[in-house]
Order: sequence, then structure tokens, then C-alpha cells
Amino acid sequence: MLGFDAWLNDGLYNGGRSFGEAYGRYAEKIQRRFRVSGVKRLVLDLASEGVTLGLAGGVVMLTLAQSAFNQTSENWLKAPDLAVTFLDRYGTEVGRRGIKHDDSLRIDEFPDILVKALISTEDRRFYEHWGIDPIGTLRAVTVNARGGGHVQGGSSLTQQLAKNLFLSNERSLERKVNEAFLALWLECHLTKNEILKLYLDRAYMGGGTFGAAAAADYYFGKNLKDITLPEAAMLAGLFKAPTKYAPHVNLPAARARAADVLHNMVEAGYLTEGQIQSALRNPATPVTRSRDISADYYLDWAFNEVKKLVDDGKLKKERVLVVKTPLDLAIQKRADQAVENVLRQFGDAFDVEQAALVTMDPDGAVRAMVGGADYGQSQFNRATDALRQPGSSFKPYVYAAALATGQWRPESRVVDRPVCIGNWCPANYGRSFAGTVPLWVAVAKSINTIPVQFSIAMGKQLGETHDARAAKLGRAKIIELAHKMGITSNLVDSVSLPIGSAEVTVLDQAAGYSVFANGGRRAKPYAATEIRTGAGEVIYRHDTSEAPPEQLLSTRVVADMNFMLNKVVDEGTGRKAAVEGVRTAGKSGTTNAYRDAWFVGYTGNLVTAVWYGNDDHSSTKNLTGGSLPAITFHEVMAPAHQGIEIKPMPGFESDKAGARTAQGPTPTTPPPGAPAGALSRRSFEVLGGLGHLFRSVESPPPGRAAFNVLDRTGQPAGSSGKSGI
Repeated sequence: MLGFDAWLNDGLYNGGRSFGEAYGRYAEKIQRRFRVSGVKRLVLDLASEGVTLGLAGGVVMLTLAQSAFNQTSENWLKAPDLAVTFLDRYGTEVGRRGIKHDDSLRIDEFPDILVKALISTEDRRFYEHWGIDPIGTLRAVTVNARGGGHVQGGSSLTQQLAKNLFLSNERSLERKVNEAFLALWLECHLTKNEILKLYLDRAYMGGGTFGAAAAADYYFGKNLKDITLPEAAMLAGLFKAPTKYAPHVNLPAARARAADVLHNMVEAGYLTEGQIQSALRNPATPVTRSRDISADYYLDWAFNEVKKLVDDGKLKKERVLVVKTPLDLAIQKRADQAVENVLRQFGDAFDVEQAALVTMDPDGAVRAMVGGADYGQSQFNRATDALRQPGSSFKPYVYAAALATGQWRPESRVVDRPVCIGNWCPANYGRSFAGTVPLWVAVAKSINTIPVQFSIAMGKQLGETHDARAAKLGRAKIIELAHKMGITSNLVDSVSLPIGSAEVTVLDQAAGYSVFANGGRRAKPYAATEIRTGAGEVIYRHDTSEAPPEQLLSTRVVADMNFMLNKVVDEGTGRKAAVEGVRTAGKSGTTNAYRDAWFVGYTGNLVTAVWYGNDDHSSTKNLTGGSLPAITFHEVMAPAHQGIEIKPMPGFESDKAGARTAQGPTPTTPPPGAPAGALSRRSFEVLGGLGHLFRSVESPPPGRAAFNVLDRTGQPAGSSGKSGI
């Protein structure tokens, strides 16, 4: 056996050695044929690297393109499009959305001067590029760099059409990537003339019109084929900024823009200087139209809401619809004016450029919406699509979750003291601590440590003893309730969530606060109260087609929250939001480095959420929620409550003098944390009222009535709460 083993090992070794030598001689002979040097070696290496990088780039590009191509379908061009006519709450037509355009003209029937004006202004290399124009983009970047701002756009006509057909107006890198891939896709599926016709038929032209044919009729009262050179130049100037340059809104700006278009036509070689002189001396004059109230942000959002109803199968297969909305043009006009005036007067002083606002009924019917400072410059809706940190305006969700446990009430004593979770220790706005205060004072003064303490306490109620783990359990309850109340964005669970670090939208904030205003029920924002077909058949009513709202908070919790949030307006950070003669509640919010400023508030009739900030998240100059947002809230809500029946706020139904009416049975036990033998809260209120009653019979100062209005603790309404019996 040893001999056999030795023979086997020797044979395998010698055989392997012989095979290796033979393969080496063969490989050397073959490889010698492919061995290169000098220039050939350089070319081969470069080609090899190019193939490798090209394959890697192709994989990356294909991955990025998946999101864009998912937007398309086999029948994307032939699929019937929605055509929606919107009415306000009183039945007056306020605008249209969708693709019910006048597309009866063939591309060769469009006026040649309009086509040349469009191409020379928007995309001079339209017939040369393949959907994306690197040269035009580079030129736009250079011009903008020299001009110190956004002077010239870099998107091709195909990219603009891709955005109009498939994408939203969101300002994000993902949208721009999708736009680029969809532009390439369109170039592969359509001819240049087909792309041009789609763009001319479907572009928004201001005034609620879509397409050049509809715009010619709206602005000049004539068929598109009959427009003159000055009129064509004015129409071509609308494509990039239809609201800003709409002639019925700002005729001087529209004529200045038309003059730029005429000079562009000369630069592009379509006209000579002599040919445009007559048009410059005799600019286009639109037909007389009164300036309509702008509700473009509202209608964009409403159109998306109608599309969701279509996708859910609630509108049968109808594509031509008439939608009655809760839009109130008086409130919308006031909201537009308030935002415009505040930004014009205080924008530079506070270094703030943008704002958003939503006003709705407590049941979720949206009355008005402002999505930005200027729809003509940016159609991105900051009220519905921008995620911003809410700061202290998020705290009501924390307090509602805490009050729902039954452990705290507005009179409960809480201690403003240092608190830490790990190495994170929140500080108050004034960098100091107030010590022991009633809970309602902590809310009114927007103390930061109390919501964090509540998150820990709610977790400990579930049996957890470690502070950090208890805080995480408490935050989970807060997130759950916030989502139920109307926050639709993903709330990132961080230690600072209780003081407003997670991101929300303005619309969601209005929906969340509506729960307090309506008695504790979920208030999902809606834009359609009734929908009819083009023939007049009613196919949808919100009150009968939607499920009844869910009751989220008890009447006791709602009443307590309304009492505390009313104190914010009466005595706290929201004084500038107070509406004279109408009980108002709300909460301000200011984020780190003054990047976001909020005020969200309500009455028994309406809810309004206001946000101010900058699109690039840059800091403002010490802008707080209690300043411009609260002022804007007042400017919108005060006139909105004139001439209407004032509805009581839940918890104040029978309160004629200004004191809150308690909900449910009156507690007969002392508040949590009261020392043994302490008076019950009811006894405290009664004795406090008697004490102030005796004091009220003293001689009042001249000109002052001999009585005092008392709040729920027996103190004079409007007192600081520092005095007691």
C-alpha cells in the first residue's frame, strides 16, 4: 500500500508538472500574437477602459431611467385625458384644468410667426438636438452666472413637454433626471413637428387657458390663424411665465416681454431689425378683461385630487367633469393680498422670499390656498408639496397624546427643568427655565422641555423604566396620533421629534389642527363637494360618497387643548394672530437658525396654516412664527369672520363672557401631583370665583365697570396666572 501510494503521488506530480509546462509553452506562443506596444498599446488600453466605464455608466443610466419610464404606457398619447371645469362654492366658474384643448389645427396650420417666435425664445436648437441640448444648457448656465441670477432657462422644448405630460412642478433633482430621460423617450417616439404641436396645444398660457389657440381667443378674441406679429410675440412670451406676463394681469410686463421675443427673432435670423420696428411701435393690445382672482395653486391641487378620485373608480369612466369646490374667492383674494403685502413690506427686512397658506373649514373643505409668492415664477406648490420642519407648531400633537392618557390636564403642575436623552439636551428659546408652572402656561410660552418630558412619561406608562427607551415608546404614540390627525408625511423618529424636527406640509398642519376645531374628528382635506358630468349628471357628492369621519379625540381632550391653545393667542406667542371679537386658538413655530416660521390657528368657523421661509432652506433674519405668520393669519381670518354667524369653539359652546365651558362631568379630585388634602379643582374654582367676586364690589377706577370676567381658575380673564387665592 505504501508503494502504491508513492507511485500514485509521483505520477500525479509528474503529470501535473508536464501539463503545466506544455500549457505554458502554448500560452506563450498564443499570447505572443496578441502582444502590442507603443501607440497600439495606448489605443487598446483606452478602448478597454472606455468599454468598462461605458458599461458601468450604462448600468447607472438604466437604473436612473427606470423611474422615468414607469411614467409612460403603451397608450400614453391615445389615452383620454381629464377635462375639468372648476366652480367655486357659489357655482361661479373659476378655472379649468386638464387637456380639453383646441387641438384642431395641424402643425402646418399654426402661424409661422408664432412657431418662429417660440423657437427663437425657448429653444433655438430645437431641430438640431436630441431632446437635451448640452450647448443650450451651457449657454444658459453662462448667462445666469454673468447675470447673477436666473436669467435664461436651460430646458429644451422637449424637456418642458415631458414635464407637462408626465411630471409635476416639484423642484428636485429626481424630477430633473426624470425630465431628461422622458425627453429622450419622446424624441424616440415622436417627430420634431409632433413634439412641437403637442407643446403648442398643451402648454399653460395663463388666465386658465391651455394651448396657443385657446390663448389667442382669450387674450385677443380672434382665431389663432389671424394673429399679427406683435400678438404672436406676446403669446410666445407667455410660455415660460404665463401668470407673470399675462397681459390682462400686467400689460406693461407683457409688452416688455414681447419686445424681448421680437429681438430674439432677430438674433435667431428669422426677422430683420426693420421688420420688427412696426411691431415695437405698435404693441399688441388684448381685449378688455378684468383681472381675475388667481387661484392657480388651488386649482392645480384640486385637479390632482380629482385625478385620485378617478383612479379610485369613484367617477365611473367620465373624463369631462364639472367640479364644485369649497373655494371662497373672497378669502382667496385676501390670502393672496396678505402674503403679497407682507413679503413686499417685510421680505427684505427678514430676508424671507416664500410663503404658503391654507384655509379650510373644520371638516376639511379647503377654502383658499397660496402655494408661493408668485405662481408665474414658480408653479411648485409649497402648501402641498414642500416638506418643512414645523418647530413648536408640532407640539399640540404631543400634548393631545399626553392628555389622552388621562394623566395631565391644563392645570397640572409641570416642571420646566433640564432634561436629556443621551447627549441631547433641549433648551428653551430664552435659554432659561421657568420652574414649576401649570401645563397651559408651558403651552402658551412654548416651553421646549415639557414635550420631551411627556414623551418619556408616556413611555414609562407602558412599563419602560429607562429614559431613552421610554422616550422612544412615547414618540411612537405621538407619531401614531399625528398620522391619524392628518399628517401624511413620514415622521422621522428622532429625540427632537416632540419639539418639531420632523417634516410636514402646510396642508397637513391645517388638517391636523382641524381636529381641535371640529370636536375631535379626522378632517381629510378635500377639493370637491360635488362633481357632475359634462351632461349635468351628478356622479359624486362628498357628504354621501365618503365615509363618516373617525372620532380621534374625546371631547374632554379637545376642550382642554382648545383652552390651552386659546391661551397661546391671548397671552402667549400668538398675540398678533388674535381676531377681534372671535375666540381664536393656535400655535406658533420657529425652527433652528430661523429657517421656518409657522402659525397654525383656528376658530369655530375656519382653520388657517401659514408658513414663511426660503426654498433653499437658508436662514431668515430672526423671523419667528409669532411675527409675520401670525400677522398674515390675522389679515386673512379677521375679514373672513365679518358678516357671518360665529360658531363656538368646542369647549366654549355656552361661554358668552369669555370663560371656557368644561366638557363632561366636572372632576372632583385634585389634579395629578397635588399634595394630600388639597382642594379639588372644582372647589378651587368655586372659592377662587368667590374671592374675586368679593373683590369686584370695591370701587372701580373711573370709567371702568364694577365687575371682572373670570377664567376657569377663578382669575380675571387675561391675567398672567401668577396670583392665587
